[in-house]
Amino acid sequence: MSYVLAVTWVARSGEEERVAEALRKMVPLTQAEPGCVNYRAHRSLDDPRRFFLFEEYVDESGFQAHLESEHFKRHVQGEAVPLLERRERLAYEPV
Repeated sequence: MSYVLAVTWVARSGEEERVAEALRKMVPLTQAEPGCVNYRAHRSLDDPRRFFLFEEYVDESGFQAHLESEHFKRHVQGEAVPLLERRERLAYEPV
């Protein structure tokens, strides 16, 4: 059963380009993970500080492996998260 996340990030004012760059690095690296089905990052047309990530993994363990990956630790935890004003992550499963 797949494990889906809807993630919203809001960058601090003036940090939106650095956040976007971290996400551009993450997309191909995460899509190459064995447990990843889909990983897409989007930027709001109305508010350039707002980002939406759609993530789908084969199961919850695929997501956990993503959290343990070197690129997650480097680009998300190390680069992006310190630049965020807000971060929300909601998990879903198929009906």
